[in-house]
Amino acid sequence: MSALVTTFGSFMMDLVAYTPRRPKSGETLRGTSFSIALGGKGFNQAIAAGRAGVKSAMLGNLGTDSFGDDFMAGFKAEGVQASDIERSKDLGTGVGHISVQTTDGDNSIIIIPQSNDLGDAAYIERHKQTIIDSDILLLQLELPIEGTVRAAQIAKENGVKVVLTPAPVASLDPYVGLVDVVVPNEGEAAELTGITSSVQEQAKALAKMMGCKDIVITLGPKGAYVTDGSRGEFISAPKVEAIDTVGAGDTMCANLAARLALGDDIFTAAKFGIYAATLKVTRKGAAMASPKPEEVLAFINSSN
Repeated sequence: MSALVTTFGSFMMDLVAYTPRRPKSGETLRGTSFSIALGGKGFNQAIAAGRAGVKSAMLGNLGTDSFGDDFMAGFKAEGVQASDIERSKDLGTGVGHISVQTTDGDNSIIIIPQSNDLGDAAYIERHKQTIIDSDILLLQLELPIEGTVRAAQIAKENGVKVVLTPAPVASLDPYVGLVDVVVPNEGEAAELTGITSSVQEQAKALAKMMGCKDIVITLGPKGAYVTDGSRGEFISAPKVEAIDTVGAGDTMCANLAARLALGDDIFTAAKFGIYAATLKVTRKGAAMASPKPEEVLAFINSSN
């Protein structure tokens, strides 16, 4: 197992409330259950990548609190390389407050970044060798922009493919020419391009905007639209009963990255990612609900 996927991203201890619906303003609503889970887009992707059959490494910042200890224990249990993670005595570990609707698994999330905000350019310079040694660098937009941009620059300078999840949505201008694959959902693609009528047109606009060919626009339970600049294809997701959609996009993106690192083309990698994400939503939890390759392959074979 020589392929290495490195994730530079956030940690959020997820405090998850399951409710029949979202509360109205000023309303106190009785929930059905509660859980605490390790999360954050970066953590989710690092764990999912490791479960997808490649070597996984994580760059980021934690507090020295018990939540930080829990994340480090999670990495140890999953075999994810965590030696580059720095821990702050002054800022606690990030927290995510999540409401999940029990009717359809839809979710809303509030994040409190805390130590995640220490992921600046200076941090990246201290740990750039891990990026240089990687096949794929996974990025999102939950961390300070100067750190994320510097990570992308180092990757580009050293022939490391960059896969970007543009969430939460922000200007992509600083990343022009630094990204190889952009993976937004359809809402993010609409917000970034101003186009709502066609995912094909969204993909063309994103490719032109970013200076890259490979675009994957995820469409939730419908699958994804994928293009390599020469051709485009809708890849359908199999129908399942969704229990929890938290982390589904991260599972998709991490499995996509893992398959690219192992040599798949963008269409094959995207299909693998879609099936992995679809399998994940049938389970409660985010990162720790990510499937392993043999599960995904069996799911693909049973669905076709």
